Amino acid sequence: MKNKIHLWLLSVALILLAGSCQKMERPLLGDFPADNDPHFPLYPGGPLKFYAAFDGAGTDKLMNAVDSVRANFPSDNPLVSVAGISGKAIQGNGTNAVKYPNANDFNLSTSITISMWVNNAVNPNTELYFSLVSKDYWHESAAFLLVEHATPVKCQLKVAIQDHWVEYIDNFNKPLFDGNWHHLAFTYDETNSLLKVYFDGVEVPTPGTSGNLGLGKLNLKSATNLVVAGWNKQAGISGPTDAWISGFTGKMDQFRLYGKALTASEVMALYNSKL
Repeated sequence: MKNKIHLWLLSVALILLAGSCQKMERPLLGDFPADNDPHFPLYPGGPLKFYAAFDGAGTDKLMNAVDSVRANFPSDNPLVSVAGISGKAIQGNGTNAVKYPNANDFNLSTSITISMWVNNAVNPNTELYFSLVSKDYWHESAAFLLVEHATPVKCQLKVAIQDHWVEYIDNFNKPLFDGNWHHLAFTYDETNSLLKVYFDGVEVPTPGTSGNLGLGKLNLKSATNLVVAGWNKQAGISGPTDAWISGFTGKMDQFRLYGKALTASEVMALYNSKL
């Protein structure tokens, strides 16, 4: 009798397990967009902490924006897919943004690189490109990129990490808003506290001494959500709701977060390879 009960329980368990497996609609990691970066192969625990290729072309918008490092699906992706610098991209609309529950273990990094491809036309709004959400910092964002006062040949660009800013006030003399694809990268090195800004693979000198943030090792451990193509407001996350805060309105592709400060040659390699 006892053996029959054991067999019955085992049968029930197998049935329940099979039923739960049938509900798993997420593909395996091998089905996610591959990464062609020869310098930093995509694997958990490597220097590439987060990578969204935005290459999905199906009806599942969450799959279209999945991170390929740890199969990190966004909790919300209201944006449409368009042609990118490599494969597909997302099209910002200024009102909504892609929201991820986290940026994997990027928040444990003490030196970082943030890299992306963007394509935008001139508009009068202040645009926020991304936010690493944290209640410990100004406007509940541990890191963000703000661009405003755009013309086809220059703009104001402000990047912030842990309440320390690098600001180009009307002197980011690069055609970021000329309607073509451009590569942006921001590196921070804990060994010298320097934040460097790259446009199309080439370093753009920071104004004066503003590139020295004086932070040493970063402390991003309190970071929670990652917002891409907008700021907290566009992802329905607590933070300022001021009218001037607009989301990203251009196209964005190949969004990467590294747990190290890439070298100038490594940034150039990303640009040359359209990664």
